[in-house]
Amino acid sequence: MSVPLAMMGRMDVAVARAERLRSHRLSAPAATLADVGAHMLAVQAQDFAGARWALAVRTRGDPTVSDVDAAFDRGELVRSWTMRGTIHVIPARDLSWVLALTGERQLRTAAGVHRAEGIDEAEIARAETATMAALAGGNRLTRDELFAVLEQAGISTRGQRGYHVLVALSVRGVVCQGPVVARSDGPTREQFIVRTDEWATDAASPADPLAEMFVRYVASHGPAGPRDFAWWAGLPLGVARAAAEAASDRLRIVDAAPPAEGLDEGRTPTAVAEPVYLAAAPAARRPGRAPRVLALPAFDEYYLPYADRTVPCAREALPRIGPGRNGMVRPILVADGEIVGVWTHSRAVGRHRDEPVPELFAAGGAPADDVAAALSRYARFLAA
Repeated sequence: MSVPLAMMGRMDVAVARAERLRSHRLSAPAATLADVGAHMLAVQAQDFAGARWALAVRTRGDPTVSDVDAAFDRGELVRSWTMRGTIHVIPARDLSWVLALTGERQLRTAAGVHRAEGIDEAEIARAETATMAALAGGNRLTRDELFAVLEQAGISTRGQRGYHVLVALSVRGVVCQGPVVARSDGPTREQFIVRTDEWATDAASPADPLAEMFVRYVASHGPAGPRDFAWWAGLPLGVARAAAEAASDRLRIVDAAPPAEGLDEGRTPTAVAEPVYLAAAPAARRPGRAPRVLALPAFDEYYLPYADRTVPCAREALPRIGPGRNGMVRPILVADGEIVGVWTHSRAVGRHRDEPVPELFAAGGAPADDVAAALSRYARFLAA
């Protein structure tokens, strides 16, 4: 049952962290990698190795990078620019309806770059025709191979033009990135580009896509509210509020987010308090024992896609994580739901088996043995 906003105060931060750990499947792991993908809906993935670890760390047992790659090879997961002009991992069956909600806004945002690069609708149409023909019949191409096809069709891929044409085709739902490209000297960094209509063969659209997207976000990120969803989905706040209203029968209000005064690190402004939700469906069951410390990847969903990032992290530590001026967000160490440090690890050829290196914000921020165990789990994942 929903609680009237007037009767609620700020949710205790420890409770909010515990609920988010469970929503994120970090304290209640899912049975399979495909289950994690379906639950999270979209996982930020410009760091491909990090995105694969984001899936594995939310799955029972000790999945390896090879296990995650197999899920891409089976067509369960794909990678594409699903929202905010940023690439994400998403279940193949969900890609088309999500792009139907976010694609137009992404293309409007990219219009200025397209003008600067001299990319117009006619050129994108030619690129689509050439790409669809080259990939027909289940064919798959690396990025370089696709760019060669575009060049042969008279479409320049010099500089960043090829990248922007690829993104435009992806946002239009023409192509996505599916099976991984094999690599003998370490985890692959690349996927084959495939036709979406031939690869995502079990695509299905929910009855109310906007409400579905909000419910899926809250189920995997809650407690969260419309401002958080608006940031994550790259949609206007008014649309996010409409999504919450449309999904109200599948949600429960658990708190009210206080008004934000001005714009500061990790927070967007608003004039009024807004409801904070959890999914109405029963929460996932937590195992008897769960790791106290987690090593999460760069751009992880536990930290990034919220209007207010101070729930899991002290405000003064936010600049040490990011986003920085270069847009990077560092891998994080989480102890009992609190971000207590960052970590680094080289994935250069010949160095991906090196040990990850922790950097705690304060001495004693987490037990050394627990930190070592969390980083060792990641090292085993990447080395397998």
